[in-house]
Amino acid sequence: MALKEKILVVDDEEDILELVRFNLARAGYHVDCAITGNSALEKAMKNRPDLIILDLMLPDLDGLEVCKILKGAPETSGIPVIMLTARGEEADIVVGLELGADDYISKPFSPRVLLARVKAVLRRKAEKAKPGDVIQIHNLLIDPGRRKVLVAGSEVELTYMEFEILHLLAKKPGWVFSRDQIIDAVKGEDYAVTDRSVDVQIAGLRKKLGKAGEYIETVRGAGYRMKE
Repeated sequence: MALKEKILVVDDEEDILELVRFNLARAGYHVDCAITGNSALEKAMKNRPDLIILDLMLPDLDGLEVCKILKGAPETSGIPVIMLTARGEEADIVVGLELGADDYISKPFSPRVLLARVKAVLRRKAEKAKPGDVIQIHNLLIDPGRRKVLVAGSEVELTYMEFEILHLLAKKPGWVFSRDQIIDAVKGEDYAVTDRSVDVQIAGLRKKLGKAGEYIETVRGAGYRMKE
């Protein structure tokens, strides 16, 4: 029997923490908990969980700052993060996604929704692209099997979402993808997110790719495409 993944849950509200811990443990996951941002960073660095569920409102470090640190460190940048937010504000969600978070859940939430989101994020992490499907567009090389991106021979570090969007566009150069199509393809049709978050991901992707970011074209009123 395969071992279940390790999940770190970060929340300073005891009842929420216990609700999440109980449901994840009942589903067979190995669960660790933290109530502050600093302790979450320590546990993430030490134990390297497979997924982090991170509340945005913490007593010491803000959850967004924790996410920024996690995604900026080579040791933890590949760990998926699901944000928990009671604020329900689009600005917080967009900032979190821009920092590299993979999903979000607004409080209050049902245990079924929580488990569904966790399974979806872990499944996406585990999925491997077919070997040999390396894509090269000018000096941009995308290796899905190794999840590597090279620009003029130099590796570029991308978040999970940035890589998925780049790979989607690169598989069909010249094909225009609407924002809804991008969300459906890389997140799933039931993912509640705004068009604005897609624009944020594209902007971050272009910035990291440098001159190669110009290969991603905006089609006014339609969406985005990879230059042929």
